[in-house]
Amino acid sequence: MTQAINRSESTRFYALDALRVIAFGVLILYHIGMYYVLEWGWHIKSEQPQAWLQDVMILTNQWRMSLLFLISSMVLTVLLTRVEPKPLLFLKRAGELITQRTQRLMIPLLFGMFVIVAPQVYIEWTVNGVIDTTFTQFYLEYINPNTQWLAERHSDIGLLTWNHLWFLPYLWVYSLLLILLFPIMAQLAKLQIGIISFSFASSTAMVAIWLMLRNTYPTTHDLLNDWYSHAKYFLVMVVGAVIILQPKLWEALERTRYVSAVVALCMYSLIIADRHDMFGPVGDWMTEYWWFRVMVGYIVVLNHWAWLAAILGFGKRYLNKPMGWVKYLNGGVLPYYMMHQTLIVVAAYSLHSIGFPVGIQFVLILLFTLVGCALTYELAKRNMVTRLLFGLKGKSQETNRDTDTTITPSSASVYSKTAIKAPTKAPTKASY
Repeated sequence: MTQAINRSESTRFYALDALRVIAFGVLILYHIGMYYVLEWGWHIKSEQPQAWLQDVMILTNQWRMSLLFLISSMVLTVLLTRVEPKPLLFLKRAGELITQRTQRLMIPLLFGMFVIVAPQVYIEWTVNGVIDTTFTQFYLEYINPNTQWLAERHSDIGLLTWNHLWFLPYLWVYSLLLILLFPIMAQLAKLQIGIISFSFASSTAMVAIWLMLRNTYPTTHDLLNDWYSHAKYFLVMVVGAVIILQPKLWEALERTRYVSAVVALCMYSLIIADRHDMFGPVGDWMTEYWWFRVMVGYIVVLNHWAWLAAILGFGKRYLNKPMGWVKYLNGGVLPYYMMHQTLIVVAAYSLHSIGFPVGIQFVLILLFTLVGCALTYELAKRNMVTRLLFGLKGKSQETNRDTDTTITPSSASVYSKTAIKAPTKAPTKASY
């Protein structure tokens, strides 16, 4: 493992804190949009669907989850660079990180599945006419692993589901892999990797994943059979680690942020133009010509990476400073993430038949969601049990941030106490 140097030097990555908060904010807006957008299925749909919203939501749906995995990977890599390169010390520290990761991701996941997600499932099945029963009757069947109720909707664990919380088990698995592979990956710190070769390698790898796995393994979020998602998001995790191990790459992303933004807008424009059938029978060409499939793959992948590169570049340039609102919200990211979709579904269900104009309804749902998330965060901080259930750090950890070793999405501070020596057309219109 690469030897860390200059341990007295401390760098705080304020930009990662800010970008994490912004990324989860985008996620909340996106899920409210899912209630209104025309054609795309969701747990509950508005009686006033908006066709124009599809184009707006496609702006983020290719990279919004990748951004969360990217930031999580960068935070984790920062923490791993602190570890002594001696094998026994690394194994001990890796074990501690894995234990912390398990506690702060898997406990909230289980709590969320049993408590937070249940109202989403009840409302979805009630609205769609699947069930006609009280919530209590539904819940007793929902948590019963041996239930015979609605057998056609069972998974291997019965009716229990994680819905939007799928990010937590995926992040847990990828984090464990990254920790175990880090002694090998750390050797990258010895290399001089240029931005052009790095961009080409990451883009080509993603194109290969897109071409080989996207249609064969469509996204399921079930963890066991979701190979396209696994390949895509773990590659994102690897890229995040490399950016931290090669600090000059992030500096290059900052310098080229406007270029990345222009490329991203151009690729997004091509995707939108195709969705409106401006290029003719693209689907036929995708089937008939391999070179055309590769070209479309690069358009989709460049759209993905260019947005991430632009976000990192602008974030480093303008957000790399302490901000009070970021400091507060960064600590509550996980409770906000856990609660937001259930609050959106409950609010939408409550307003479903009232007939408010879309604008007023959107504002009410957004306010209800944000207030509910804020109250959840404030209540969750009050005692040790709720801190554990919502993945928050212990009070002693919050008091002494220099000992911060957490690596969950809600990590309140990101430090590096070491300096590394730098040496066919989509089947649906939403699935790009």
